[in-house]
Amino acid sequence: MGQIPFVSPRRSRGYDVMGAETARAALADAGVAFGDVEQAYAGYVYADSAAGQTVLHPLGSTGIPVINANNYCASGSSALWLARQAIESGQAECVLAVGFEQMSAGAISAMYTDRPDTLGRFTDALEANAAAAGRPAPGDGVPLAARFFGDAAAEYLERYDAGPELFAAVSVKARAHAAANERAIFREPVSLDEVLASPPVHGPLTRLMCCPPSCGAAAAVLCSEDFARRRGLDARVRIRAQAMTGDTLATFEGGAMELVGTGATRAAAATVYERSGVDPLDIPVIELHDCFASNEALTYEALGLVEEGGSARFVAEGQNSYGGRVVTNPTGGLLSKGHPLGATGLAQCAELVWQLRGRAGARQVDGATLALQHNLGLGSACVVTLYEASGAAPGGRV
Repeated sequence: MGQIPFVSPRRSRGYDVMGAETARAALADAGVAFGDVEQAYAGYVYADSAAGQTVLHPLGSTGIPVINANNYCASGSSALWLARQAIESGQAECVLAVGFEQMSAGAISAMYTDRPDTLGRFTDALEANAAAAGRPAPGDGVPLAARFFGDAAAEYLERYDAGPELFAAVSVKARAHAAANERAIFREPVSLDEVLASPPVHGPLTRLMCCPPSCGAAAAVLCSEDFARRRGLDARVRIRAQAMTGDTLATFEGGAMELVGTGATRAAAATVYERSGVDPLDIPVIELHDCFASNEALTYEALGLVEEGGSARFVAEGQNSYGGRVVTNPTGGLLSKGHPLGATGLAQCAELVWQLRGRAGARQVDGATLALQHNLGLGSACVVTLYEASGAAPGGRV
């Protein structure tokens, strides 16, 4: 694994520099050379085609295929999913996945206005849902992502008779966890009152319930068990199960919560639990996609961590943190760590690998042998990955 600290856009280096640095770090962590890598997959959003090649050229021109994956916020985990498939299919034994993003300051906006909008069908459904529910139109300048997740937040509160304190408590927990993460952007604590009193964004969401635009990079080296054994590599962590899902008709017919991926999350999680035979209640640590605090609350339920409508009690009892049932986002999550779109999925992977190796420092979840990752991109793509610690040290020793 490799990951650099995430930073605000004004402090960012070039994506090529950040991506190459994390790729080198992952190779060093794995104990392999770039010449051992047979394929590479690059996840990013805000760069031109062949950005993956640009990132990897400084590591050496070895002639390997480099595939670029752009799946909005799930781009990094899409690269991870492709890398795992290459190994499982027998096409390669050692593969590199790298994710990076050099974002601009301010809210995300469309780059092209002279061609079809990739979220056009979603926006149409969003507006139809809002009109049917009698929700007020968004104010001027409300970012599109905030409209989606703000309407989903409002729908959740209406459906389950909860209050915005639920989402504020998620933000408070995120900052508390980020205090122990040297790679996070926001590490200062905030109170429930501060979150609720921060400037309103849309619906029940306030500014401190929204993740910041960020820049950064992360990378992972994946290899087959045979390759690890032959090379005497550290084989303590493996992917036990993984699933990637997209949209169905229900996405556009099921309301605001479906538009932000709750159905895709449920489907991907169910597949992972079925393939692995693992009960979600037995997983002690999770990195999930909290681009907005509301999405963390929705995702608890979509992942099967708690019954529908049970997130408010789950959060109020502290079941989502240390000393509770499952530590969610020990890094501080996207809300505090930052959210460089293409890097997020691989940064989540890095944290969970470190957790399973027992190398997460002050963030360490004691005795963790299973870890779950959830990464979501509107449009849509959802990747859920279950990691397992096997107990094998370098060289295959137990």
